[in-house]
Amino acid sequence: METSTEDVEPSVAAEGVTAQAADGAAATPVVPTAIPPASLSPSRAGDFMQCPLLYRFRVIDRLPEKPSEAATRGTLVHAVLERLFDAPAAERTAPRAKSLIPGQWDRLRESRPEIQELFADDPEGERLAGWLTQAEQLVERWFTLEDPTRLEPAERELFVEAELDSGLRLRGIIDRVDVAPTGEVRIVDYKTGKAPRPEYAEGALFQMKFYALVVWRLKQVVPRRLQLVYLGSGDVLTYDPVLADLERVERKLLALWEAIRTATETGDWRPRPTKLCGWCDHQAHCPEFGGTPPPYPLPVRAPESAEGAQGRMGPD
Repeated sequence: METSTEDVEPSVAAEGVTAQAADGAAATPVVPTAIPPASLSPSRAGDFMQCPLLYRFRVIDRLPEKPSEAATRGTLVHAVLERLFDAPAAERTAPRAKSLIPGQWDRLRESRPEIQELFADDPEGERLAGWLTQAEQLVERWFTLEDPTRLEPAERELFVEAELDSGLRLRGIIDRVDVAPTGEVRIVDYKTGKAPRPEYAEGALFQMKFYALVVWRLKQVVPRRLQLVYLGSGDVLTYDPVLADLERVERKLLALWEAIRTATETGDWRPRPTKLCGWCDHQAHCPEFGGTPPPYPLPVRAPESAEGAQGRMGPD
């Protein structure tokens, strides 16, 4: 899932920090209005790799974003598939799953009032009806890909968090965890979009390898299988990881986190223009579109002077 509690960092203001002036003058108190990021999720890692400035807007500035029909539909479908497993195996049918949609839609609107604006210009409810029909079609397609009467998930919507030896905390929410009688673990993620082309499959698997790394760090067990279920196209993408895969992902995440820490300390968050910019909510704040980012809410580390650096190095 793209938007979930895995992405939430504390939003309280940080305590005052004293910054030393470059010329050695009296210290000036700096009171940030945000706190530095303290953990990494698959979504936010993807944001930074896509565009460091987008990461800043979402994690540091916490700029609001309008809800989208596609993302909200994905949240609704995920909720339905999770709740279906509350029923006995024999009752996990497509009609039963579709019957859950109205109730889950009501719950979603109550918990996230901002999504009411999605259909504010639809007084007759025609667009909403079509949107709900699309959700039903995605739920129905799932039954052609998996048989829930033969599944007994060990976990659903499982929040996981692990701290690496470096101190980096990784966190996320796994849609489903299946455990075989022999103890083998399968991690399953539902996607309401279409499967990517083969040349982009590695990017799609990054999230799953991230989860596999966390599970390995928590349980000392390498998941037997990673499975992506694409309801939009009716495809199932699987990958069987080995320990070397997870070690590579860990090295990649450590390098990524170091880049995030540097950007946080220097305030240097550079945009990375791509075709995805057309879908970004933050063009008004992006220099690539003539916008200006909001004032940076964290203290910025002053660049080191050559003399200062040499002074710390000492004589040759």
